[in-house]
Amino acid sequence: MQGSSDANRELLDAEALCRHLVAKGSVEDFLADHRGELFPDEMFSDLFPTRRGRPSVPADVVATVMVLQALEGLSDRDAAAELRTNIAWKVATGLSLADPGFHPTVLTLWRNKLRASEKPQRVFEAVRSVVNASGAIAGKHRRALDSTVLDDAVVRQDAIMQLVAQIRRVRRAIPEARSLELVAHDYDNDPGKPACAWDDQEAIDAMVSALVNDALTTLGALEGADLEEAQSEAVGLLALVAGQDVEPGDVEGTWRIAPRSTPDRMVSVIDPESRHAHKTAHNYRDGFKANIAVEPDTGLITACELTAGNAGDGQAAIGLLEGAPAHTEVLADSAYGSAEFRQSLWANEHTAIIKPMHLHYAIKGGFSIDDFVIDTTAGTVTCPKGITVNITRSNSATFGAKCQGCHLRQRCTTAERGRTLTIHKHHDVLYAARRQAETEEFQTIYRQHRPMVERSIAWLVAKGHRRVAFRGIARNQIWLAHRCAAINLRRLINLGLTFNDRGWALAA
Repeated sequence: MQGSSDANRELLDAEALCRHLVAKGSVEDFLADHRGELFPDEMFSDLFPTRRGRPSVPADVVATVMVLQALEGLSDRDAAAELRTNIAWKVATGLSLADPGFHPTVLTLWRNKLRASEKPQRVFEAVRSVVNASGAIAGKHRRALDSTVLDDAVVRQDAIMQLVAQIRRVRRAIPEARSLELVAHDYDNDPGKPACAWDDQEAIDAMVSALVNDALTTLGALEGADLEEAQSEAVGLLALVAGQDVEPGDVEGTWRIAPRSTPDRMVSVIDPESRHAHKTAHNYRDGFKANIAVEPDTGLITACELTAGNAGDGQAAIGLLEGAPAHTEVLADSAYGSAEFRQSLWANEHTAIIKPMHLHYAIKGGFSIDDFVIDTTAGTVTCPKGITVNITRSNSATFGAKCQGCHLRQRCTTAERGRTLTIHKHHDVLYAARRQAETEEFQTIYRQHRPMVERSIAWLVAKGHRRVAFRGIARNQIWLAHRCAAINLRRLINLGLTFNDRGWALAA
C-alpha cells in the first residue's frame, strides 16, 4: 500500500534544527518547503493499487530523493547514503536527523513501477506542469531542438566476445544447452576471450568458425524447445550475434568476420539496445541519443526522449513538439532539415527555423543543384547554359550529349556522359528552405535563439552525466526524464519560482 508523510514533526526534525545550514535558493531548500505540492500522494497512487500490506516510503520522499539523485549523478547506493547522512537531504525530505532513510532497492522498485506504468515520466511531467503554471514560458512560441550522444553503461564487445558471452548466457539459462559438448571454448568456467594467435589471420578465422558452429549447434539443439520468455530472448539474441558480423568462409562449414559493418549493429550483448553513434565524422561513441526541446529564452526543457544512438535526430523530433502551442517557431540545425520533417511542422501549424542540409557539389567551387532552374510543375530542368531537359519518372534529369563542347562543363561535371541530376521528390520544400536561410530575418532569429539549447545540453551532461546509468532504452528514458526534471527545477528556482495562495509563480 502507499505510504504518506506525517505532517507532525519529530523530536529531532532536521528542518526544525538544521534548516539554517541549507543554502538559501538551493534545490534542497526549495523541496523542503514545496515537495508536497510538487509531488502529492495522489500523483503516485496508481503504483500501489492495493491498500493491503506494509506502507511504502512516502511518495514525496522518494520523488525528492530521485530528483536529488539525478541532480548529483549518484548511484542508488550513494543516494541512500546521502539520505542517511546528508543534513540537506534530510531537510529536503522532511526526515529527522536520526532517520536511517531507506534501502537502495527502494529506488529500483519505484523506477520499475514507473517504467511499467502508463506515465513513466511523471516526475518530469510534474515539474513541467510547474513550468506551465508559473508562466515561465507563457506566450513564448519558440522551441529549439537538439540531441547529444550519451555513452552506454557497458563495455563494447567485438564479434568474438559477443558470441562467447551469449553462449555462456544461454548455457546458464537453459539446462539442455548446458549439457551440450562444445569445442571452441570453456564457456562454463572462462568468461574471457578464447586462446588464439591473434596476429594470425588463419587462426582467427578458425576460432570464428568454431565459435559460430558452437552457436549453431546450440541453436539447433534448442529448436522447438518449450522455453520461458527470458530463455527465448537469450536464444534469439544468440541467433542474432551468430550472424550479424560473420559470413561463410571459402570452405563449407567455415566462417569469418565479414569485411563490412552491419546496419543497426548491436555493440554488446550486455545491453542489446546500445548502438554505434556519432554526431560528427570525428566523434564516434557507443550508446544512446538524448533528444530535447528547449524554450530558448529560459533554457527550460519542455520535452525529452531517449533513442538508440544510431537513430536520426528527426525520428524523435515530432514527439518533442507534442503539446507545443500552435504557430511555434522550431529552431534546429541541419540534422533536422529533411523535407519530411519540414512538412510535418507545416501540417502542425509550426514554422521551421532550421538550417538547410548542405548541398553537394560535383566539382569544388562549381555548380550546385541551385544553379539549375528546376520547374517541378512543368517537369523540366534548365542548366546554367540555358539548356532544358525533362525530368524522368525516376526523378532524374540527364543532359548527356548536350554537355559536349559546353564551355561551362569544367565547372559542372567530370562525368564523361555529361551531367545527371537527381531531383528530390520534395525539391520545392528544400529549395524554399535554402532561400529562407539566406534572409536576414532567419539569420537574426537563428543566431539569437538557437544557442540556448547548447547550454541546456551542457547542463544535461555535466557532472558525469555523459554516461547513462542503466541498460536499455526504457530504463535510461526514466533516468533522462529525472535528470531533465532536476535541471528544470534548478533553473526555475534561479528564475525566482515561488508558491503562494494563487499557486506557482515567478518572482517579479
